[in-house]
Amino acid sequence: MKLGIVGSGIIVKEFLSIARHLKHTMILSLCCTKRSEDEARALAKEYLIGQIFTDYEEFLRSEADTVYLGLPNHLHFTYTYRALMAGKNVIVEKPFTPSIEQALVLSRTARENRLFLFEAVTTIYQPDYRRVKELLPALGSIRLVQCSYSQYSRRYDRFKNGEVLPAFDPACAGGALMDINIYNVHYTAGLFGMPESVHYFANIERGIDTSGVLLLDYGSFLCSLTGAKDCSAPNSCMIQGDKGYLIQNSPANICKGVRMVLNDGAEETVVDHSYSHRMISEFLDFEKMIFSGDLETCYRYLDHSLCVCRIQTEARRMAGIVFPAEVEEAQ
Repeated sequence: MKLGIVGSGIIVKEFLSIARHLKHTMILSLCCTKRSEDEARALAKEYLIGQIFTDYEEFLRSEADTVYLGLPNHLHFTYTYRALMAGKNVIVEKPFTPSIEQALVLSRTARENRLFLFEAVTTIYQPDYRRVKELLPALGSIRLVQCSYSQYSRRYDRFKNGEVLPAFDPACAGGALMDINIYNVHYTAGLFGMPESVHYFANIERGIDTSGVLLLDYGSFLCSLTGAKDCSAPNSCMIQGDKGYLIQNSPANICKGVRMVLNDGAEETVVDHSYSHRMISEFLDFEKMIFSGDLETCYRYLDHSLCVCRIQTEARRMAGIVFPAEVEEAQ
């Protein structure tokens, strides 16, 4: 693919550090704001990127066939929609969009124009996560699922002192659910699909969730998903069935350290098949699908992103968290 990148923040820098693993990808351009142009030019020099744009429409007229968006959450819908309407494939960082309504517009636009559209979320592309899926039947009837991802944010100190950065800003579609618990939602929805009901109990400060517990009721079993940016604890995922349990001693975005223990004493430890960086697996899959023209698989992943987006939208609204971006007119 001929790739154009939008953004110059931390996640873009992480991607650029692993881009050498993509053998069928040429990074042609980088689009940034006027304010970050110096930083973008430094990245372009380091990674031999030929073009720099500070105007998005001009960028969209360039020869890149695929756009990677590493932007704040509230910009995902508008920038993705404009790229799709310009005939570009799009890889947009998680979370997909602030609301399910916006996600459905993007999904319809991509499908109508037979374009690739991906949410860049590491969880579901990890090789050991796929092994977790394969092991589920051995656990028997699932009874309880627990995922915990708590990571104290240095930005929270500034938030407590009155400074509101994008990670804690409702106007930027921030908060613990969107930033960190979303990985737990991907983990669970990727295994079990859409739950029967969604309940979100959040610690809310100044209109945003700094931490919270998301309960998903699947009828025959319950999932408890904890995500926090205002405290820290060991991260793990556990799936309990009537024939045994599966424990993962890592957060949902990495999926390492998986062990299954059955009631009859049998055990299996999943060998770590991960690459050196958590983003490599997802981008190798994106590259493969685009290179081979595999829209069918792409749209299956897109359906999964819609499921996750529906869960997070229901959860957030239940907790009374409102994003200005979600009321943006759907074009």
